[in-house]
Amino acid sequence: MTSACFLVPIRSSLLIAYSLFSVPCFSALCSKHLTTSLPGGILANYTGPVGFSPVNRGGWLHMDLIVVRLLFVALLAGVCFFLHPFGMAGWMSAALGAGSACAVIVFEFRVRALTLRRLVGAVAGSVLGILGAALFCLVLRGALQPGATSAVLQIFVLLLMTYVGLLVGANKGDLLNPAALGTLFAADRPTRRSAKVLDTSVIIDGRIADIAEAGFIDGTMVVPEFVLRELQTVADSTDNSKRQRGRRGLDMLQRMQSNAEIQVQIVPDDFPSIREVDLKLLELAKKWEAKVVTNDFNLNKVAHLHHVDVLNINDLANALKPVVLPGEKMTVLILKEGKEFNQGVGYLDDGTMVVVDHARKLIGRAAEISVTSVLQTASGKMIFGKLDENGKNGDPARPGPVEIVR
Repeated sequence: MTSACFLVPIRSSLLIAYSLFSVPCFSALCSKHLTTSLPGGILANYTGPVGFSPVNRGGWLHMDLIVVRLLFVALLAGVCFFLHPFGMAGWMSAALGAGSACAVIVFEFRVRALTLRRLVGAVAGSVLGILGAALFCLVLRGALQPGATSAVLQIFVLLLMTYVGLLVGANKGDLLNPAALGTLFAADRPTRRSAKVLDTSVIIDGRIADIAEAGFIDGTMVVPEFVLRELQTVADSTDNSKRQRGRRGLDMLQRMQSNAEIQVQIVPDDFPSIREVDLKLLELAKKWEAKVVTNDFNLNKVAHLHHVDVLNINDLANALKPVVLPGEKMTVLILKEGKEFNQGVGYLDDGTMVVVDHARKLIGRAAEISVTSVLQTASGKMIFGKLDENGKNGDPARPGPVEIVR
């Protein structure tokens, strides 16, 4: 009879704990389905919450955590059932124990979501709050007579200062100096400050893969899931050109993942209250203290307004273009007429536009020009020049006057 009475509260507490864990299990199954649905194994480096990784090696760890939590709930419910805390009946004691265990597990989920800095800050704030409350209670004991009022005030001060210390320490934990604490935050540094957040345009462009393979960019390449979803949407488009661009972006991600020297990390961080993908990228960069890698001119401007560091691939390409000084001579193929009267327009091998005065008649022919000025803009470089009077400008040589000797 006693064993049957003991099993009933344990069974009810297990049902409560199972209902608590049903949502995380469903989330893990959805994450695993997402892994198998995307092409090329893009989510091989998925880093979701600890214990909910969609890769197979994290499944057993997740099940072990569930078993440990169920045993914890059952053990605390059984202890309360037999010891009758606060003089409560067996059923009420078991329910109190199960509820307390579930509250502890919920608190564990919240603590696991904190960074190491915030966790250290919360612990330090709580300890300081308790010490301050102890000193304040010494004053209350000397000022008030012993009794219920003094006891209530002391408990109130203890809870108040512990609560305030916990909140303030958690909110200000990011202000801790990692250098002053040695190597405690060493594992947190390379995944945050040296991370590079990639946007959709730079992934489709593909030059980021060449730059990373050449070793000119370090740190972890962070690709958020909402960028991955946008790439998949473009790859499934009915428009042929968009579909090719999306598939090219997925191929570039797979190419970088296959390189052992490049760290690519898929992160589930999202901001449901923000609809625009560009603004989500900026919020993620602020959260990770990372830089945004893009070749989008408008995103570059918006990022500077939000005080977010940006690495623009187009700026890098412009910096690598050869320097041209006024007075230098070069040969350019005139391809079309310019906006102004009698102008011709050509291009260098790197795509730099060259505007030549009085070159409209030389369209389709090579002309030797002399550089007059160079205009550097945020979108690129433009070279202005004029025809070289001493050079060959595509026109056939005209015969000079013939002197007749008699």
